[in-house]
Amino acid sequence: MSAPRTDVIAIGNAIVDVMAPCEDGLIDALGLVRGGMTLIDTERAHALYDAMGPAREISGGSAANTLAGLAALGARCAFIGQVAEDQLGEVFAHDIRAGGIEFATPARPGDPPTARCLIFVTSDGQRTMNTFLGASQFLPPEALDEAAIRDAKILYLEGYLWDPEEPRAAMRRAIAAAKEAGRKVAFTLSDAFVIERHGADFRAMIETGEIDILFANHVELAALTGHDDFDRGLAELAPKVPLLVVTRSEKGAVAMAGGERFAVPAEPVEQVVDTTGAGDLFAAGFLFGHVRGRAVQDCLTLGAVCAAEVISHYGARPEADLPALVAARFS
Repeated sequence: MSAPRTDVIAIGNAIVDVMAPCEDGLIDALGLVRGGMTLIDTERAHALYDAMGPAREISGGSAANTLAGLAALGARCAFIGQVAEDQLGEVFAHDIRAGGIEFATPARPGDPPTARCLIFVTSDGQRTMNTFLGASQFLPPEALDEAAIRDAKILYLEGYLWDPEEPRAAMRRAIAAAKEAGRKVAFTLSDAFVIERHGADFRAMIETGEIDILFANHVELAALTGHDDFDRGLAELAPKVPLLVVTRSEKGAVAMAGGERFAVPAEPVEQVVDTTGAGDLFAAGFLFGHVRGRAVQDCLTLGAVCAAEVISHYGARPEADLPALVAARFS
């Protein structure tokens, strides 16, 4: 097996986040699911955009956010995702390449347009996301660069993208390519609604050993295992996955590997401004430690540091000097 050229290659939704602060009452008035992520159609996307206050446009997408954190830490990364030949597609491509991440997926001509996520942020930092998947759900298996997948230490997959048929087929093909090359596959469950729709697929992949590293939060763990009790869910799932990582919001995070349990508290934050991307950046810090051969406990701490940085400002991508924060934390 040849030495990998990149640390992490990810497949995910190529989305531009449109973010705006809002009052709590607007969440109810618009009939939104507070703190959740809802898939919306074109008509609903237009209606919600009209209801937003002044907004910021920031390239996003769960797996792309994770890569942005990894690249900021110094990892070598590549991204596979579908944009359209439109303005937001150009914005996404520019932003991800400007972050030092390889992105070579050809843009898709015509409709639908590039995906966007309309995010309403309340005063407590909670984000309510409404996602129009647009072009991102039409990533065909033929768009995969299998040579690049075989050339990365880790293939990282975003659960959100499992929903549409074309990218689901693409990710299955990517898993096969990674496994044939002896690489690791990391998977993030993304949201409880994804598990409601595709939990059987995910459980089958876990049982057959297709997933080497599984990321979840405590809500997703309960949805996947059927156990509301955190420790019971952890005990059931951990023996089936070589490395299980579960975030618990303000309670920190837990990892299980080789029958051993590791845990860290959440890093202190002066003010929680926006929780968008907390899980994505936690995964970035953890994976960075993992590809650098750090101990599991250190990987958890790296994840917590990165998550704390991203929730201290608007947007799901880091703004501070992550290597400096990490150096200070481990000094």
